[in-house]
Amino acid sequence: MQLIKLKPRNTNSADKKLNERYEKLQSLLEEIHKRELPQKVTTEINTEIEKVNTIQDSAYKKQLLKSRTKILRILEKELKLVPKNYYRNLWLALGMSVFGIPMGAAFGVALDNMGLLGIGLPIGMVIGMAVGSGMDKKATKENRQLNLDS
Repeated sequence: MQLIKLKPRNTNSADKKLNERYEKLQSLLEEIHKRELPQKVTTEINTEIEKVNTIQDSAYKKQLLKSRTKILRILEKELKLVPKNYYRNLWLALGMSVFGIPMGAAFGVALDNMGLLGIGLPIGMVIGMAVGSGMDKKATKENRQLNLDS
């Protein structure tokens, strides 16, 4: 089954966000066309493209963003395909919360100064970025990374 094409819109309009969102969705669909997709995934993506193609102008910009996000989520969940730096960005926040806050609390308790609680956040951020970058490299080696920014 083939993917439905995104209907061309008037991208000469003055709305820069609309043009940007349309181009991002279009580049995602072009990247997906290069890959072999299962029937179930193709059907779900076609449903999202149909939503964009049938929407009226008032909510078009919002639907572009919703559909792009949903398509990326489908690809990540079903096929483990992710955009560039996906894991780095994910683990940046996780590192701050999972590693940074407990380390800051430990510093604060050990030195009897809870003002040092914030010192763990940048440490956790660096740890998270390192873990995420490693996962991004692994995804690239396994050809699970889409050639677009998240």
